[in-house]
Amino acid sequence: MKRHLITSAIPYINGIKHLGNLVGSQLPADLYARYLRARGHEVLFLCATDEHGTPAELAAAKAGKPVEEYCAEMHDVQARIAEGFGLSFDHFGRSSSLQNQKLTQHFAGALYDQGLIEEVEQRQIYSETDGRFLPDRYVEGTCPNCGFEDARGDQCDNCTKQLDPEDLINPRSTVSGATDLEMRATKHLFLRQSQMKDKLDEWINSKADWPVLTTSIAKKWLHDGDGLQDRGITRDLDWGVPVKRGDKDWPGMEGKVFYVWFDAPIEYIACAQEWVDAGKGSDWESWWRTDKGADDVRYTQFMGKDNVPFHTLSFPATIMGSNEPWKLVDYIKSFNYLTYDGGQFSTSRGRGVFMDQALEILPADTWRWWLLSHAPETSDAEFTWENFQASVNKDLADVLGNFISRITKFCRSKFGEEVPAAGEYGPAEHALIADLTEKVAQYEKLMEAMEVRKSATELRAIWAAGNEYLQAEAPWSTFKTDPDKAAAQVRLALNLIPLYAVLSGPFIPTAAASMLQSMHVDDAAWPDDVPAALGQLAPGHAFDVPEVLFTKITDEQREEWAEKFAGVRA
Repeated sequence: MKRHLITSAIPYINGIKHLGNLVGSQLPADLYARYLRARGHEVLFLCATDEHGTPAELAAAKAGKPVEEYCAEMHDVQARIAEGFGLSFDHFGRSSSLQNQKLTQHFAGALYDQGLIEEVEQRQIYSETDGRFLPDRYVEGTCPNCGFEDARGDQCDNCTKQLDPEDLINPRSTVSGATDLEMRATKHLFLRQSQMKDKLDEWINSKADWPVLTTSIAKKWLHDGDGLQDRGITRDLDWGVPVKRGDKDWPGMEGKVFYVWFDAPIEYIACAQEWVDAGKGSDWESWWRTDKGADDVRYTQFMGKDNVPFHTLSFPATIMGSNEPWKLVDYIKSFNYLTYDGGQFSTSRGRGVFMDQALEILPADTWRWWLLSHAPETSDAEFTWENFQASVNKDLADVLGNFISRITKFCRSKFGEEVPAAGEYGPAEHALIADLTEKVAQYEKLMEAMEVRKSATELRAIWAAGNEYLQAEAPWSTFKTDPDKAAAQVRLALNLIPLYAVLSGPFIPTAAASMLQSMHVDDAAWPDDVPAALGQLAPGHAFDVPEVLFTKITDEQREEWAEKFAGVRA
């Protein structure tokens, strides 16, 4: 049995993320981690906040706080929200940790020793007033393409044209507003990715089971145009990992930090060391180094498609190029985008539902179910309030919730709050058990393959089978003429509840736990043997009639929320 290492793309620190960010990495990663744990596998599920780079400094300045203080506060906020959504990280770390700083500097030294880092002289904008070189996002001005006066040095938000700072008309510093800018020579370090092209190409070609979305993006970057380019890995910023070669200073690189996209993926590894240092685990190297036992680890990454190039090329180039025995990813599950009600989610304009707001209006399980059952796997998906309302009301309230409410209330009214003993199973009951045995096997197959939407569809079919059985057999009618037969029907239906709870746990963990609690089941194992699992609640087993599991969304609520989240976030 392999051990499973799971990482999701680490969320950036500058603000609270929206639902599109959630479904693109963290939520499906949690689904897979919960499933594997339920099947008895050893799992290490890691995530962190991505805290370096220009946006962190700018967000801190906007908030009027020192960047260290801002990042610490936002890490706590994101950790609380992740907990609210039931994201079961074994550790939620920080890319600003000392562990990541040391490991990033170690990799830089190893890559330099392998001849894969070179110093490159460039011309970059310098501000006399600020006394510093300005990274691209620290420069604003008029877009030469459309005339927008607040274009950034990397892109115009109005016409979306990619820019360099020197392209801007009347450029100014976003730090001070100064206009005394000039181009000066400076040196930066570049990762010689181009030297790794053939090795990366061979490695990617060996991953025949990867999603087409993942490999197509990787190969596009490898082969289109001029092919894989060397990439700058340093920046002129105050906040970040100081440039060192291992534990040695790097002459000529004083005052510079490593580029966020160099140190952020390394945090996946450092996060495991943080996990150990926090007293939560032991021997982090056995998960990450093949010379320390990581040969039996299967490593799976989850991310949105915009992160694929860095995880299929730049981070593997860092690991391979070090010539050290680090664990490479085995499978990358990538996702397309989730759009919002005919347009895009927008963090800057507050368009769409953000994670904190979502938890304020509805329980996490409602969001988890909709997002996972509509995950943007093969194409972009769109969130609409109409679809959300219909899905929650039908799938969760009418199918799952209604089944549990009907059968527990009927049993209480006719047999009391315990599993009835009378009656034997007939053809209908045996047919249901056989059908569920097949459906559960298919569900397991889809979950193993990380087919998120198809897994949700199969789970919904498993729930529906219980409703269809009740509708067809109608124990409330049977009871009038054959109470013993009705008792057998009720006994089987009650046993479906813990089965449904365990199978549903990866998708809707809070509701699943509530279902088990109401049935007085403390430790429900995965139903490897479905017929046996459907006999778990023996005659005489006591239960409680649960509260309403899922409340329906009204038309008034839907209209209110659609209006509330259409515009600018306060």
